[in-house]
Amino acid sequence: MDTKEIIKKVKLIELRSRRNANDLFMGEYKSSFKGRGMIFSEIRPYQYGDDVRNIDWNTTARYNEPYVKVFEEERELTMILMVDISASNRFGTRKQFKSELMAELCATLAMSAIRFNDRVGLILYTDEVEFYIPPKKGKKHVLRIIRELINFEPKNKSNNLSNALRFTIDTFKRKANIFILSDFIDDSDYEKNLKITAKKHDVAGIRISDEREIILPDVGMIRLTDNETGKTKLINTSSPRLRAAYTDYHRKMGHRFEQNFKHANAGKLEIRTGEDFVKPLLNYFKKHSAR
Repeated sequence: MDTKEIIKKVKLIELRSRRNANDLFMGEYKSSFKGRGMIFSEIRPYQYGDDVRNIDWNTTARYNEPYVKVFEEERELTMILMVDISASNRFGTRKQFKSELMAELCATLAMSAIRFNDRVGLILYTDEVEFYIPPKKGKKHVLRIIRELINFEPKNKSNNLSNALRFTIDTFKRKANIFILSDFIDDSDYEKNLKITAKKHDVAGIRISDEREIILPDVGMIRLTDNETGKTKLINTSSPRLRAAYTDYHRKMGHRFEQNFKHANAGKLEIRTGEDFVKPLLNYFKKHSAR
């Protein structure tokens, strides 16, 4: 992909992500992820309904009328986007590849974060962490993240979430909001490291899937290539047994994802290619804020 095409794609995703991160979405994001505590803001005259516990007695005595201390939330939050860039995500049959949907999702989340002056970082992983951008603030930083999501070429094709989680455990000592974007077609034993990560951080898994990963159409003999191994095989899609095995495998991956994140007490949601992802994200944020 040449430079002009990259710039064009970055601008297009930026435009879409800013549109998605509207006021309603922004409000849900802010209420879902709390800051580290409350800090003093100002002293003002008491108003009906103010908490009497916040009365500043020294100022009240000085002016002979009640004054209260006002506090505001100290946010300074950090968002980490962990993105699976293995070869299985370069697949899609509904308008876009899974990897393209991930890029747009990340851009929307990042745009929401920087509106509240939160820091955003990026981890791109296959069976190892291949690229890392430390958390920073600002639109220019987010545009760099979008550019890397579009343009980065991974060295490896398979994936291993457990190794990526170990990287986060070793790297981030303070609490962060971590979004893991993957199809979770992952045979690694990542449950242990997921539990360790979720104990310290606010973790959410966003499983990206495609309709044809659940239902294999009956189109006779076709030649398929495994994106991760590169192996090509001739298969008979008219075989009911083969289609059932195909569906069963992907459903097992989905069930494993559900159970692992449930046992880790981490958030989870699933989004399919070609679908509007704003509504599922809004629903997740609403549920998250009620926890």
